[in-house]
Amino acid sequence: MQPHLGLVCITASKAVRYRTVTRKRLLEHSPDAQAKLLEDLYRDNIQTFDNAMRYCEAEGIGLYRLPSSIFPFADEDIGRAVLAPFAETLGRSGRRATERGIRLVMHPDQFVVLNSDSEGVVANSVKILQMHADIMDLLEQPRSSWALLEIHGGKGNRADALVERIARLPDGIRCRLGLENDEYAYGAEEIYEICMRAGVPMVFDAHHHVVHDKLDSYEHPSVGAMLRKARETWINPAHQLVHISNGREGFNDRQHSDLIGVMPSSYLSAPYIEIEAKMKEEASRGLRAWSMSAEARL
Repeated sequence: MQPHLGLVCITASKAVRYRTVTRKRLLEHSPDAQAKLLEDLYRDNIQTFDNAMRYCEAEGIGLYRLPSSIFPFADEDIGRAVLAPFAETLGRSGRRATERGIRLVMHPDQFVVLNSDSEGVVANSVKILQMHADIMDLLEQPRSSWALLEIHGGKGNRADALVERIARLPDGIRCRLGLENDEYAYGAEEIYEICMRAGVPMVFDAHHHVVHDKLDSYEHPSVGAMLRKARETWINPAHQLVHISNGREGFNDRQHSDLIGVMPSSYLSAPYIEIEAKMKEEASRGLRAWSMSAEARL
């Protein structure tokens, strides 16, 4: 069976583009005008989400990563108050995604550091994660790793703190949480061990792995080995999600390239692949051709 390919947030074309607003611009308005601005923006972004679902269905894309900024300020009182009346609309949108067979996930931003030594940073991290969990609830997505909230390990050399704080998270967050290996603080082996201890799934990123371990090929035996080990962390192995990107200026460049020119052959067994490339539409079509060609050779 071919992997399900995932679209990350927006398209390179204008087919899927969301509106946003800065805090500075929002604060230029009166409280009533702020609420109206957010109401209009949220309504437009829900329509864009629905457009994204139609786009994914037409292109045969089986997974969609919602942008964390789809509802700006939804982690604050004003945003929560504006978003609440959209519950019925969002529930309908989420159900349509499910009916189309499109899996929904989110990737909270770099400000989420659960193992920070600052209590303020930890509290803000939980607040951000709660906003993401609330959005998934509004979209009527299950409280499971199917509706994954993917984060990195955070501050290095604080694995015990990370495991402890994951255990204390509200159920709506913890049951959806997944951890991804990165190039700096937590390599694939380290994040695997943390996932096993915390009881959360691991999102394996092959590019982060080769950069972190200074490897020169996706065919290094550790790539396939880590893919298989990561699968052990998923309650349902058929839900395993991985990431792929290529280096922009060279194989080990941390910056993402426009397209995906090199794929790990082991990824043919990955159920879901999020494509982290700049030219999203072309990259998706290229990987669809790759998987079909590889499957035909088997």
